[in-house]
Amino acid sequence: MMTDPIADMLARIKNAALARQDRTSIPLSKLKVGIAEILKSEGYIHDFSVDESGHGAIVVELKYGRDRASAIAGMRRKSRPGRRVYVGYREIPKVLNGLGVAIMSTSRGVMSDRTARAEKVGGEVLCEVW
Repeated sequence: MMTDPIADMLARIKNAALARQDRTSIPLSKLKVGIAEILKSEGYIHDFSVDESGHGAIVVELKYGRDRASAIAGMRRKSRPGRRVYVGYREIPKVLNGLGVAIMSTSRGVMSDRTARAEKVGGEVLCEVW
């Protein structure tokens, strides 16, 4: 039984990037699809697809730059099952002074920190990516 599926998703992406793999597979959930959409829109992954055959999976295609350097330098889980982190829109953290992105779960869905600030909505800080 997995207690933190989002941490599992981040670990799978980080490990695949360290191993220089082109893609990785993650068990399917709506929240993970929302996180993958934000990673794609922010330019951290090349693309993702939802494979609903069998148990369902998200196939994430990783993005690399010159000399096979990963687009993702680091990922950190902020809110976890043992310690949830909720913030108002005024307290939304800036990751590396705006160079990274914080992914949030809000009442209006999963969104990046910039979008949450623009819509003036707070929520749970799921993770940070830079």
